Amino acid sequence: MLSTRKLKRQGIALSPRVFFSLLSDSGHENTRVSRCQMLVSWSSRPVNEFVDSPLPNLNGPAAVVRIQDGFNHQSHSFSTLAGTILVQARDPAKLCMEIENAIDEHRFNDAWKLFEQHLHMDGFPRKSIVNKLLTSYAASLDVPWLEKAYGMVEQAIEESKQNLLGKEPLIYLSFVLAKCGLPVPASTILRKLIQMEQYPPVTAWSAILAHMSLTAPGAYLAAELILEIGYLYQDGRVDPRKKINAPLIAMKPNTIAMNIALTGCLLFGTTRKAEQLLDMMPRIGIRADTNLLIIMAHIYERNGRREELRKLQRHIDDSQSLTDTQFRQFYNCLLTCHLKFGDLDAASNMVLIMLRKAREARNSFATAALLFPIDKKSSPGPVSQESLGDKESGGLGNNRSNKDPTLSYEEFYRDRNFLKLDAEAKEVLNALLVELHMQVELITTERGILQPTEKIYVKLVKAFLESGKTKELAAFLIKAEKEDSPASNDNSALVHVINSCISLGWLDQAHDLLDEMRLAGVRTSSSVYASLLKAYCKANRSGEVTALLRDARRAGIQLDSSSYNALIEFRVIQKDTKEAFHIFKEMKEAKIPRTGHQEFEMLVKGCAEGGEAGLMAKLLREIKEEQAVDSGVHDWNNVIHFFCKKRLMQDAEKALKKMRSLGHAPNAQTFHSMVTGYAAIGGKYIEVTELWGEMKSIASATSMKFDQELLDSVLYTFVRGGFFSRANEVVEMMERGKMFIDKYKYRTLYLKYHKTLYKGKTPKIQTESQVKKREAALTLKKWLGLN
Repeated sequence: MLSTRKLKRQGIALSPRVFFSLLSDSGHENTRVSRCQMLVSWSSRPVNEFVDSPLPNLNGPAAVVRIQDGFNHQSHSFSTLAGTILVQARDPAKLCMEIENAIDEHRFNDAWKLFEQHLHMDGFPRKSIVNKLLTSYAASLDVPWLEKAYGMVEQAIEESKQNLLGKEPLIYLSFVLAKCGLPVPASTILRKLIQMEQYPPVTAWSAILAHMSLTAPGAYLAAELILEIGYLYQDGRVDPRKKINAPLIAMKPNTIAMNIALTGCLLFGTTRKAEQLLDMMPRIGIRADTNLLIIMAHIYERNGRREELRKLQRHIDDSQSLTDTQFRQFYNCLLTCHLKFGDLDAASNMVLIMLRKAREARNSFATAALLFPIDKKSSPGPVSQESLGDKESGGLGNNRSNKDPTLSYEEFYRDRNFLKLDAEAKEVLNALLVELHMQVELITTERGILQPTEKIYVKLVKAFLESGKTKELAAFLIKAEKEDSPASNDNSALVHVINSCISLGWLDQAHDLLDEMRLAGVRTSSSVYASLLKAYCKANRSGEVTALLRDARRAGIQLDSSSYNALIEFRVIQKDTKEAFHIFKEMKEAKIPRTGHQEFEMLVKGCAEGGEAGLMAKLLREIKEEQAVDSGVHDWNNVIHFFCKKRLMQDAEKALKKMRSLGHAPNAQTFHSMVTGYAAIGGKYIEVTELWGEMKSIASATSMKFDQELLDSVLYTFVRGGFFSRANEVVEMMERGKMFIDKYKYRTLYLKYHKTLYKGKTPKIQTESQVKKREAALTLKKWLGLN
């Protein structure tokens, strides 16, 4: 046996296994090790560092040697140690076998404890064990085990052991994390895979993207991932002819992935981020399918891009593969955009064209029915939101609450082309598209023919009344009635509008509409005149009462008893007893029964009690709840957006100044265009700081709130430029508003541009501004988790 002093002199480091083999080879047959376990720290140290060391050092971190009865020393090298020694040792290979057995038997707690023992003794186990742990914990669908699996990945990457992580197990773990509603770790694993140049195919990561897009943070991250991945392919950076680029080409975003990300942005309101994706599409060569055309229409409508919608209309009208549902969505977007811009002529003309085509189709259908009788049971009826929801909405609803067991890792691994994940991505996309279609309110479809809903009448009437265009409103409603004749005059849209004006106290507008109906030769029921007459009496407007009575007599309208009673009471209050007696005499001569028409009172009562939501009820609710829209803001936002997109920031600043001078208040979309324009140029941090100051003053003085997209763009600019105190202000505002922040993106950004900043000791001499800047940077680093 080699003496310990000789070992020490030669500086030889022995592992525990070699150490005990030396003991056994030197003839120590009687050496007994009870419960032989050895816990070894991650850094191995020479045996001679603890053999000749004094007894208190035996509890050090390098090697754990515990005193215990039962270890009989027969060598003079250990004669200095009093008592018997138990060296706790364990074979790593045997430990790996036990971990594997525990996993196979689904004893995850035991497997985790054994893994931790191996980690303390000899670091990470071999690659096959690590990947088996990851896939088994992922397949459990249990969030605590998923978190442990993700923690293993993070620790392996931190210790530069990413070579132990397999590409397929990481893709599978990311997929399960996304499906279980954990989009942040799922996206982080995808980003790490790309960083490690283990490029996942688009058929695999599009399924991860699909499940991420079912939540608001996940939808935002999905858009960020598309932007990050798409950046690699912009302007032909990757040559597809080179075989070495095959994995990278397989990862390139396709139309399905783009549709998923864009639909998620629409459903959760991040439409300006979606427009950034649309701008990137031609640069990476993505072609639009029919679904993508409709999604583009929704994005342009939300962002007020009416000219883009008009350009898109040519493709929509020429397309032969669009369904009725898709046509309905596009024209709903176009109609909504006309209303946003206050273009009431274009909106009302669209409604009239739809009504005319619907009437022509009904006449054609009626003629065909006479010639060829149709079985009513088999004829299709109107497509309603409810019926569509019953047929198709199960996709998204079931997806969100999907408790079906996910794809096992064995099935996943056998599917080398990820066809099952691709099919699942398409299924989730269909569910997302159905939910997007459920937001269509202005247009419905009956037998493939577009028809306006009551909602569009409500919005048009409100817009006409707010702009003071009573004559135009009456002309539109009269034309609409000619195209779509109601069952009775009392049930016409114009009567409902007049009654709504009376309820809101807009008596002059109601009277003007009545006059327009009378001049156009449209006969109106007595209930409308009676309702307006009572309202005039209640408002004590004597001149209008006289004029309305004259108009009613000219139109041959016979008032009811309640109207006469109101007139008599009104004249008595006015102390005009002569006129009151005259009205009473007229009532007796006309033999008016005491029970008059009660249509209006019943209608108002039904609305107040939450009864049937007819046109009048919807109009009342729309006018009371909705705020007036400043259509000029959309026009100026488009101008500013155009200049910012072309990087003509001086022109954009002039447009913003002109916008303010005309009395249009800039909104979040205005500021977002300006910030992204400055960021595209680069170096314009002072200008963004000035905008941020203006935004803060507006937020404190008004009720305007800034959304996640705007604050995210401001935060990105400040972190990029090193304006840390301003960045902390934005973070505070976002956290106060409970907005999601992609910390991974900002951590990467900080490390890219400010990695070596404030890493040394604090200088002894600093100005006050330097101290504040250092404190702000350290605060941001702490928030990012970089301390």
